[in-house]
Amino acid sequence: MTGFSGEEHEGLREQVRALAGRQVSSRELVERSLRRIEATQPTLNAFRLVRAEAALREAEAADRRLAAGGREPLLGVPVAVKDDMDVAGEPTAFGCPGDFPAKKADSEAVRRLRAAGAVIVGKTNTPELGQWPVTDGPAFGVTRNPWNPRHTPGGSSGGSAAAVAAGLVPAALGSDGAGSIRIPAAWTHLVGIKPQRGRISTWPERESFRGITSDGPFARTVGDAALLLHAVSGSHEGDLHRPPAVDILAAAGHGPRRRLRIALSLRPAFAAVRHWLDPAVRAATARIAERLEVLGHEVVEEDPRYGPIGFAFVPRSMAGVRDWAARVPDRTLLDPRTRANVRGGLLLGGGVLRAARAAEAPLRRRIGEMFWRFDAVLTPTTAVPPLRTGDLAGLRSRETNSRMIAACPYAWPWNVLGWPALSVPSGLTEAGLPMGAQLLGPANSEPLLISLAAQLEADRRWYELRPPPGEPGEPAA
Repeated sequence: MTGFSGEEHEGLREQVRALAGRQVSSRELVERSLRRIEATQPTLNAFRLVRAEAALREAEAADRRLAAGGREPLLGVPVAVKDDMDVAGEPTAFGCPGDFPAKKADSEAVRRLRAAGAVIVGKTNTPELGQWPVTDGPAFGVTRNPWNPRHTPGGSSGGSAAAVAAGLVPAALGSDGAGSIRIPAAWTHLVGIKPQRGRISTWPERESFRGITSDGPFARTVGDAALLLHAVSGSHEGDLHRPPAVDILAAAGHGPRRRLRIALSLRPAFAAVRHWLDPAVRAATARIAERLEVLGHEVVEEDPRYGPIGFAFVPRSMAGVRDWAARVPDRTLLDPRTRANVRGGLLLGGGVLRAARAAEAPLRRRIGEMFWRFDAVLTPTTAVPPLRTGDLAGLRSRETNSRMIAACPYAWPWNVLGWPALSVPSGLTEAGLPMGAQLLGPANSEPLLISLAAQLEADRRWYELRPPPGEPGEPAA
């Protein structure tokens, strides 16, 4: 070793390089990660479970592979995964209370993480069955935002976002069924990618939540997010969706090779909820549009023709909740709103669900028409800055749904379509709360979106901003 402490190396690629150069050991990085998790868990509460002993054993094995010349892309780096992914020997509770059995095998995404050499330090918190854009629940309490602990990091992948934003791990995996990666990425000043459906296998599920949910990465930089996405991409033979391969890593290394035409859209899809766009979010998105024009692209105000896309989303979402709730050991412990959504899944099954699935192809044609004229779409990631912790607690199901749709109306349509989307930081409010802007593309357009995000990142340098000093999770003065 050369005396490298690791403290200045927070990023995924930086840690990979430091490990490969023998500047630091995997055990040192994992020990540091575990210390930070332990210190922040009483306040930040990012993790549902921590694999301290197992992670240290895996770090020592990684160090032996490094000494023998191993060069797996993530060899020895500590990462975290959301608690809807199976890790052999650990329960998968997906935010629910109850005594869940340990899983006998890794999910395919976790298997690929291990094959890439990553050390999984733990599983991160998520609301029950990933239903809400906040991360809290009776099973684990409240997960807080490192930028301001009075606010949520978002959801449903809020634990993963909080862990990366606070520097507990350099990158983490989450899942996105209605914006559950992009929303917390926006609210914690991170890059979050929802890739093309099937880009990351959801096995042992043939598809997740009737095809609306995709797994994806959180990181501080586009390059780190692309590296994690590259490492876990790939299909299992049992997957229902198997998109063609794309070159994700190369795209992160440069901006677009040509001038792009980008649609700026501030109008969300119809969802029977009154829409209000916070002026700070509007202004932040406008600044991103202005920077894109400075970088040489054409930005034109135009909205996708969403049509009745909400009717294609709700039955699939409710059916996914119903499917997952059937695995919960004691459903009487679930939030009343979860039980209401289970009933909704029963009511909206059968022919309604089949019609929702059948609507996907016509909706792709309808919305995809704009990509004959535009390369990408720019929207706010959310309509408002981060909600306060407790804003959705204790509400009835209908009021919860209305409030969360009003706060987060921009992300979910791309889950119906199955197309790629990513969120990048768009700035901070006057109170220092993060906001995000969303880049949307057609099928298999991850390289274009990632290269555009990389160009923006080189211009905006958002990774230089960190949460305020002090122990993450401590109340602000």
